[in-house]
Order: sequence, then C-alpha cells, then structure tokens
Amino acid sequence: MPANLSKDTPNSQDPTAMPILMHLEELRRRLIKTALALVITTAISFIFAEQVIEILKQPMGGARLVFLKPTDSISNFMRVSLISGATLAMPVIVYQFFRFVAPGLTKQEKRYLVVIVPGATFSFIVGVAFAYFIVLPAAITFLYGFLQDVAEPFWSLETYLGLITRLLFWMGMSFETPLIIFFLAKLDIISVEALTRNRKYAIVVIAAISAVITPTPDPVNMGLVMLPLMALYEIAVFLARLA
Repeated sequence: MPANLSKDTPNSQDPTAMPILMHLEELRRRLIKTALALVITTAISFIFAEQVIEILKQPMGGARLVFLKPTDSISNFMRVSLISGATLAMPVIVYQFFRFVAPGLTKQEKRYLVVIVPGATFSFIVGVAFAYFIVLPAAITFLYGFLQDVAEPFWSLETYLGLITRLLFWMGMSFETPLIIFFLAKLDIISVEALTRNRKYAIVVIAAISAVITPTPDPVNMGLVMLPLMALYEIAVFLARLA
C-alpha cells in the first residue's frame, strides 16, 4: 500500500457502506429542511392561533368551552399552533419526502412528482375540509345533544380541541392515500391484483381506522368517515390500474 494512502480514505472503506452513508446524509438534510419549514409555519400559526381556535369552535354553535386546569389555555394554544403549522408545511413535507426517494427513480418516474406533490397537498386540504364541514357538524350535534335532558354538557377546551384536531389531521392524511398508492404502483411496489385480492381485508382495516378517527360511537357518524375512505380505496385501485 502506498505510504500516502490513509486508512480513512474512501478507497479503503467498504464499498457497500458509502451508499448507506450517503442515504443517511440525504435523509438528515431532508429532515432538517422539513423541521425548519415546520418551525417557520408553526411560528406563523402562533400569531393566528386564537383565530383558528375560534374557527374550530364554530361547529359547537353558541356552546361554551371551559378550562379544567391552569395550563389548559397555554397547552391547547400550542397544540393548535403546531397542528396548523404542520398543515401549512404539508407541501414542504411532501416535497422533501419525494425528493428523498427521487434518486432511486427513473427520469420518467420523476416527472410524476410534478403532479403528486401539489396533488397530495390538495388532497390533504380536501380531507380537512370534508371533516370540518361534513363530519364535524353531525358528530358535534350528536355528542352535545346526547342525554342533554339528563345532564347539562360542559366540555373542556383540551378534550374538544384534541378530538377536533385529531379528526381533521387524520382525515386529511387519509385523503392522500390514492396518490400514494398510485405512486407505489408506478414503482411496482404494489399491484392492482394485490389491491383487488385484499379488498375484504382493506374494508376491515378501514372500519378499524374509522372507529379510531370517529369522535362518536354511533354508526351514522362512523359511516360518514368509513364511506369516503372506502371510496378513496376504490379510487386508489383505479389509479393503480392506470399506473
């Protein structure tokens, strides 16, 4: 071995380790950019968090929310800021994810990113809007009116906002499913045959997800969540067939 060739030079390293190190470095850079975007959007959301809370209270009509702990106001203010920040940062989050997997794609597959990134963002917004305007009014009406003749309802801010933000966020994520499956089908990671063959299992999974997302135990509100998710699955199968 020549004297000027150090053991720490790339030529002396395991050739299989370099791609792994490069992938980890790329992942680190993407995560840093995602985190910075989330910090910036959360800071912006912090300014408008009070207005966002007022918007989230609209499905309750004139009902009042109460604090049960001294820290409820601050913790929920921060919760709304973070969730709003994540929503605003969704285009960056989606873009950084697909940029991370882009090096392993062909030139033709990379072209789909032009459609998938804005499409996934739009799908998330549609999912949030669907949950806010369709699911929430029905769910809140049922919950607030149930046994109201027996006891007067007083809801805490923490419980209400936790329920609302969870529903809005996960419905938004669920609406991104068709585009994600389309992209996976383009990469030959998933096939139409597998989606069709496992449809009955998908229905069971969708029912379980709907039960977790739905804020009420009644079948009507669960159906409001389950039916769109089943429709999204069928749209995903159709897009995978196109892929």
